[in-house]
Amino acid sequence: MSIRHGLLALLDQGPRYGYQLRTEFEARTGATWPLNVGQVYTTLSRLERDGLVEAAGEDDEGHQFYAATDAGRAELRSWFGTPVPRTSPPRDELAIKLAMAVTVPGVDVSAVVQGQRRHSIKALQDYTRLKGRALAGAPLTGEEGRPGGVPSASNDLAWLLVLDQLIFQTEAEIRWLDHCETRLAQQAELLQARTAEATRDGGPAPAKRGRRLRA
Repeated sequence: MSIRHGLLALLDQGPRYGYQLRTEFEARTGATWPLNVGQVYTTLSRLERDGLVEAAGEDDEGHQFYAATDAGRAELRSWFGTPVPRTSPPRDELAIKLAMAVTVPGVDVSAVVQGQRRHSIKALQDYTRLKGRALAGAPLTGEEGRPGGVPSASNDLAWLLVLDQLIFQTEAEIRWLDHCETRLAQQAELLQARTAEATRDGGPAPAKRGRRLRA
């Protein structure tokens, strides 16, 4: 997730201070990726260092405002105009977990898959319920993970787009878990067949590698 460019997009619309940026970022993304104020100010410092934002004065309460520079606006337009690369996919904890599980002795990989599927199905149900509320025009009240804020058509559309992405991603994850379970079952059947063949031939059963599988 690019916090850097998300904050630039907000500053492109006018000067803001840290807490405003945090609130607006979460309002537009449904608090799917919560920010703390420390993250915001750390990112602002780096943007200022890179010449992409600049200090824009203070209000009567001492809040430091920041504004996008011309270089910052050019950086933002480049970000919007450049596809997100897939040459270096982000690390996926679930994929790494299963890759490790099938190589570590004593791990019940089927149980890992089934536990994750239950969790993912519940998450999918939650996302679908939130989408139903959003489509029904539920206000940005801060309930059920949504941040408080002033309702607006653009914020609601932004939240729906994020929800759609989460739903599609979770559906794909569940399909992948089903595929993993099928592969595990096929591997277990193959091991059983090899064991039976070796027993018939009077030789030693083939060694089982890396995991305990349940057919």
